Amino acid sequence: MVAVLALAFQAPDASAREGRQLAAAAAQPATQAPDTRTAVRAAHPPPPREAAAPEQTGAQEEDQFPVLLGSAAGVLLLVAGGAALVGWRLRRQTGGVRPAEMRQRYDHHDAVLHAVREGVLILGSDGRLLLANDEARRLLELPADAERRPVADLGLEPQLSALLASGRAATDEVLLAGDRLLAVNVRPTAPSGRPAGTVVTLRDTRELRALAGRAGVAQERLKLIYDAGLRIGATLDVGRTAEELAEVAVPRFADVVTVELLEPVLRGDEPTVGANAELQRMAVKGVPEETAIYRVGEVIRYVSGTPMATGLASGRPVLVGDLSASDAWRQQDPDGTQRVLDSGIRSLITTPLQARGVVLGLANYWRSGASGTFEEEDLAFAEELTARAAVAVDNARRYTREHTTAVTLQRSLLPQTLPEQSALAVAHRYLPAHAGVGGDWFDVIPLPGARVALVVGDVVGHGLHAAATMGRLRTAVHNFSALDLPPDELLNHLDELVTHIDTDEARAAGLGTGTGTGTGAGTGTGGRGVLDGAGTWSVGGEGDPEGVPGRTGITGATCLYAIYDPVTGRVTLATAGHPAPAVIGPAGSVSFPEVPVSPPLGLGSSVPVETAELTLSEGSRLVLYTDGLVENRDRDIATGLELLRTALAAGADRTPEETCTAVLDAMLPAHPSDDIALLVARTQLLDPTRVAEWEVPSDPAAVAPVRAACLRMLESWGLAAIDFTTELILSELITNAIRYGAQPIRVRLLYDRALICEVSDGTSASPHLRRAATTDEGGRGLFLVAQFAHRWGTRYTPGGKVIWTEQSLDGDRPEPGPDATEDVLDQWDDVPAL
Repeated sequence: MVAVLALAFQAPDASAREGRQLAAAAAQPATQAPDTRTAVRAAHPPPPREAAAPEQTGAQEEDQFPVLLGSAAGVLLLVAGGAALVGWRLRRQTGGVRPAEMRQRYDHHDAVLHAVREGVLILGSDGRLLLANDEARRLLELPADAERRPVADLGLEPQLSALLASGRAATDEVLLAGDRLLAVNVRPTAPSGRPAGTVVTLRDTRELRALAGRAGVAQERLKLIYDAGLRIGATLDVGRTAEELAEVAVPRFADVVTVELLEPVLRGDEPTVGANAELQRMAVKGVPEETAIYRVGEVIRYVSGTPMATGLASGRPVLVGDLSASDAWRQQDPDGTQRVLDSGIRSLITTPLQARGVVLGLANYWRSGASGTFEEEDLAFAEELTARAAVAVDNARRYTREHTTAVTLQRSLLPQTLPEQSALAVAHRYLPAHAGVGGDWFDVIPLPGARVALVVGDVVGHGLHAAATMGRLRTAVHNFSALDLPPDELLNHLDELVTHIDTDEARAAGLGTGTGTGTGAGTGTGGRGVLDGAGTWSVGGEGDPEGVPGRTGITGATCLYAIYDPVTGRVTLATAGHPAPAVIGPAGSVSFPEVPVSPPLGLGSSVPVETAELTLSEGSRLVLYTDGLVENRDRDIATGLELLRTALAAGADRTPEETCTAVLDAMLPAHPSDDIALLVARTQLLDPTRVAEWEVPSDPAAVAPVRAACLRMLESWGLAAIDFTTELILSELITNAIRYGAQPIRVRLLYDRALICEVSDGTSASPHLRRAATTDEGGRGLFLVAQFAHRWGTRYTPGGKVIWTEQSLDGDRPEPGPDATEDVLDQWDDVPAL
């Protein structure tokens, strides 16, 4: 534009005379070649004109100035019109895309075209190659100057060249290109009305198969991880969880899998990895167990430097691609490892079982030569698979620890040994439930008069709370038994205790208490009791109790309490919601005696507990049990009782131990859902020759004859060594009965493990031990009895009371000598009469 303006202010003739190029070429469009025309000088130039006068020159220039301005304006309009025309045509061809945006699109398309893992060719309508991306050049091995050349000149295979030159459409046609088989796709294209062309895409079929194979492997491993999440940890057993890991991994990931766990894991303890850590093999899968170097159950100590020891110490998986070349692996057991190599195993990945930062053991994955060796990419998968199993193993370990703790607590609350007594030969079994401990308990309690109490009970629910409640009830039964209460009274006191326990817990939780009903069903503190057809009460779980929102169970229990007297052979028993016992006669007959049914403990009902009496022949067996033996989710209680009858009737001459074993073998389910307590007692009668009894009149003069008869009986039993203390004890007890008691008055001697002296009368007033002052006339008799007797006490009967004493026969308690006795009697004589 500047050149045009400069030309406009020059004289037209001056440029021609000087032979310069015409500046009008500047006004031509930029796309045209510049006009290089020059003025040609004439052979005979015209003679110069005469110079014009200054006034004439100025007048001429003034006349030419409008012409010059018009010319400049025309040139400007011409240039602007040309530029507008060029811009319009450019926008039409690019669809309105601005140059900057077009450049950005070109850069993006070029980057994508050369980055894809698929060959792309663009052919023109004349069959020439217009464009080839990097992948197409690699697959077809094109020369650097391939573009703009006809397809036929590219040196391609004839079939491929013919297909590209034909321009016909093709879909995944497999053609040879050098040593490759290519999947070729051809699509014709004619964009925006321009001449038609062809787009060709190429893919190496071998790479496609490899990619498809990798995708299939990845999909299979994802499915394996999913299956592992479903199958591993189905149980809370440490050993079974290890077996599940091996079963999942063979043969989908490895040909052989072995799993070892640290010894503390099996006990539920927190493991520690040390230099001499001991592992126990838990699973072998893929080969017969007898061909493995270590079998299931064997303890292994891995040598330092082996892949297993390295994995344990580092907590990271270790890959051994070629076992035959691994000296570190072979040093553990040269002979055993050679057998492994002879079986075809060639590769190993050993992976620590690690959960929550704690190493629990090892999972070893083995492959044979036929399956190919493990590679680095297999390490991550092995670690992921093992990590899922490790969490399940750790959960099982924690459950084992908690279950062991609960079972230990419960067993500590049960009798560790049975007391010595002569009335019954007793055997027992206790089996906790697999799902958790419960509240079943049993007990054997010696009572005065050579009698024995048998107790079986069941606290509602499972867990530590049930076990703790069971311990409280067992202690209470012992305390009530020390008072020598009859079974019905003892269960009434126990019912009050359970009710108080539940009430206190409800208050602590901010809950209300329930109400009780009289017969049939009781609604207690947090639950209901229902009497079923077999005469057993079921407690709890029947909806929400009245006044206790959100609670479905109660601190309830069932209990059976029986007292056996070996002198008479009678059993007095009462039950609170508990199954009645079974009785096996000496000849093997089995019966379930009728026992009055009372509601379970803790229901707060007003139904009194009733007792029943049975007379058993010597050699009979009394079988007490909890409902877990006869009732479970697979059978009702009636079916269970019939199975129990059959199991008990099978052997008439079995011992109590043999009876317990036979019953459990016949009735124990594979996975008990409830605790089982079983107590079998064979009755024995006290020899009648070791029992002596006398009636005593209400006359002080009768003391001496009875005392003399007792001494003669002691002499016949060979107990003359304790006749003096016995005489003193009997004198005091008979005198007190005559003075303060009422008829009938009886004296009975029992020769059992101890000498038992009993004096009964018809009153319920009980004497109390006290220390008499110096000036007191009485109060020393019972003190003397307590000094010379091993044990003494009072028990109440329907017709009065019994004062009893026990004297040791084996010298367990030092006996006061005659001199000490005389000193006591002297003190008695020195008391002044008031």
